[in-house]
Amino acid sequence: MDRDGMGYGMDAGWMWVFWLLLIAGVATLLVVVVRAIGGGIVRGPTSAGSAGPEGRPAPGRGQARQILAERYARGEVDAEEYQHRLAHLQDD
Repeated sequence: MDRDGMGYGMDAGWMWVFWLLLIAGVATLLVVVVRAIGGGIVRGPTSAGSAGPEGRPAPGRGQARQILAERYARGEVDAEEYQHRLAHLQDD
């Protein structure tokens, strides 16, 4: 027998690391496969009226209004320009 009395040697203490990494790798592989089959996760806000296929924002006026609102919220356009552009979008 070895000097530790168990007969496993020094590598036995590191076997749990191997198994932990193996289980984490299998779990990661399962997540990747499920996301690939399921079409992934769509990120970002969508509203019921402006959602296109697969939950993505539909192109057109709804998306333009959303971008304009985001620019106004960031302070890139002032209130007067926001109202003018919003009125122009509603006229189309």
